[in-house]
Amino acid sequence: MVDTEAGKHKIVVVGGGAAGLELATALGKKLGKQGLAEIILIDATTTHIWKPLLHEVAAGTLDESEQVEYLAQAHRNHFRFRLGKMEALNRAEKQIYVSPTFNDKGEELIPRRIFKYDTLVMSVGSVSNTFNIKGVAENCLFLDTTSQAFKFQKQLFESYLKSYIGKDSSLVKPLSIAIVGAGATGVELAAQLHEVTGVLAIYGLQETSTVKLSIVEAAPKLLPALPDKLAYATQQQLVKLGVDLKLGRRVTEITREGISTHDGEFIEADIKVWAAGIKAPDWVKNLDGLETNHINQLIVDSTLKTNDNDIFAMGDCAACAWPGHNGNVPPRAQAAHQQATVLYKTLINRLRGGKPAEFVYYDYGSLVSLGKYTTVGNLMGNLMGTVSIGGFIAKIVYLSLYKMHQVAIHGYFRTAMLTLSNLFRRSAYIKIKMH
Repeated sequence: MVDTEAGKHKIVVVGGGAAGLELATALGKKLGKQGLAEIILIDATTTHIWKPLLHEVAAGTLDESEQVEYLAQAHRNHFRFRLGKMEALNRAEKQIYVSPTFNDKGEELIPRRIFKYDTLVMSVGSVSNTFNIKGVAENCLFLDTTSQAFKFQKQLFESYLKSYIGKDSSLVKPLSIAIVGAGATGVELAAQLHEVTGVLAIYGLQETSTVKLSIVEAAPKLLPALPDKLAYATQQQLVKLGVDLKLGRRVTEITREGISTHDGEFIEADIKVWAAGIKAPDWVKNLDGLETNHINQLIVDSTLKTNDNDIFAMGDCAACAWPGHNGNVPPRAQAAHQQATVLYKTLINRLRGGKPAEFVYYDYGSLVSLGKYTTVGNLMGNLMGTVSIGGFIAKIVYLSLYKMHQVAIHGYFRTAMLTLSNLFRRSAYIKIKMH
């Protein structure tokens, strides 16, 4: 079945992450509202959560109002949303194929569909790179998607209940959680989990000392994106919180009982989380001749165009060279936001017969939030150079990055109302989701 309207220029955006949703929203307001083009956003889930917040979803501390319903967003902003997962591409016919959607019982809800496009934008994000290490896929939890984060949150809370409720605390073995990867995701998750254990104690569970948190990292330091000084400051804060840092330990195998490292150490863990490295989804490397690199990312030029003139890519699934640096534009939220802005201009120009806009990445620095404890990072600018920040100022800057994303999809007024609403909700509801 072909699902599309006839006559209009068809722009199909695959993937409703930060970049995809921002682009579909902007195009809907500009082109969809005026009937100049048909904008379709395709995603395998029904709701959007900003990916840097997934560690809060996993810990159960994210307010549910932070989720964006794709259908409601599409209705307000004059684009169409279609639920489904892309599975194949036919460049000659300019069609994409979307797999059937099933419920938990295995019943088919939506059949396989075909969507025609005039312009296709791939924005499918990234997944964890297991590096083919034995046992990772079978024994680890991941934080690539909202559903995986909710799965983690459910297992975490059930583990607390199973371990502690109705048992003598003097006989209880500490619940052990090991996070593989000391990048921003791993570090932020560790701090959030430490905070959550304290909150659980308020609701009648055990004290924070009964939970053992570990971070395992192959590199000799954590947070490679940050300067050594800030990475060391973060390391000190985690040690102060009681997080066991196992740096310079390369994982060789993961079993149900724990993690083996190259130096012969075995780290026992009830819950194992994999947050070490990314790649584009495996199915991306077989898209009808589109060029990809060794981690499945679609290779794009300075206008974010692939080797097909009608197909563009952005976000974590795109490999875009970073002139003056040894490598590609890093997979960060700020890069996705900038790429969505540039592609918006390009697609507007494309309909008007104009030239595509050039993408130039501006690195404004990196920030890492340790929950209520602290926020650290570095800011970059032409006037100041590189400036290290921390504490309250860093927390405000970190929050502003998310607010920029909200403004892009909701506008200033709605973002302000959502912010006020969340402040009131946090004062009235429990701090963690317990179901």
